[in-house]
Amino acid sequence: MHYDFVMLYRTMILEGIHTMAIVITGGSKGIGRDVALAFAEPGKTIVINFNSDGASAEATAREVRDRGARTLVVQADAGTVEGCQKIADAVRNDGARVEMAVHCAVDAYAVPVLQSDPARMARAVETNSLSILYLVQTLDELLDRGSTIFFFTSRGGRIVVKNYAAIGVGKAATEALIRYMATELAPRGIRINSIAPSIVGTEAVRHIFGEDETRSLMDHARDSNPSGRAVEPRDYTEIIRFLASPAAEFITGQVVFVNGGANLSA
Repeated sequence: MHYDFVMLYRTMILEGIHTMAIVITGGSKGIGRDVALAFAEPGKTIVINFNSDGASAEATAREVRDRGARTLVVQADAGTVEGCQKIADAVRNDGARVEMAVHCAVDAYAVPVLQSDPARMARAVETNSLSILYLVQTLDELLDRGSTIFFFTSRGGRIVVKNYAAIGVGKAATEALIRYMATELAPRGIRINSIAPSIVGTEAVRHIFGEDETRSLMDHARDSNPSGRAVEPRDYTEIIRFLASPAAEFITGQVVFVNGGANLSA
């Protein structure tokens, strides 16, 4: 177990040198909001990034502050280098280091792949894949031994899902990209992993499938799951908590499925 990061963290807090931030792209809604609330506690700074929905970002920030954490709300397009740089600059200007980064930003461009607009598809795939590289590069100097990075992936990166190509291609590419980044980050004691929960009824999912089909998919996921229920926020937030702990220091570059065994049968 690496105690040097733990001791560094304690020294920073006690001496007031730096705060330790949890950076969440797409942190105002859906899975990002779930993560923000799960890690909101006194002594934490939660960086909530959003692109366009300021009302949701501020509502989430209020909930986080109600749990005793500090918040830093940053409007930026996390699908671009410039947006990721803006997030990193906000953290740096706050005098913080990055304890954990969770990349939840997504571009839900929903269209059959052969009917897609090439430029629009390229933009969506960039947000859904290369942006994790942009985020890590721009945050790089704020990461320390023991820092952890997470990306949310899905089964649409491995099988065909209707109107999901822009996201699915991005998820598949990012899983591969994370393996490459993991090998370069590992010597510095920094870990990066993908989390793959079963379907969550986020705004992006509803945008792709519509309200009725999303409800049907959620019901099917619950009723057909070997564990007898649908995924809950605590399922993926608690696996993040474990993977971010010193107990998981030897786990990096992996895709961790959080689905009650739903992917085990044909």
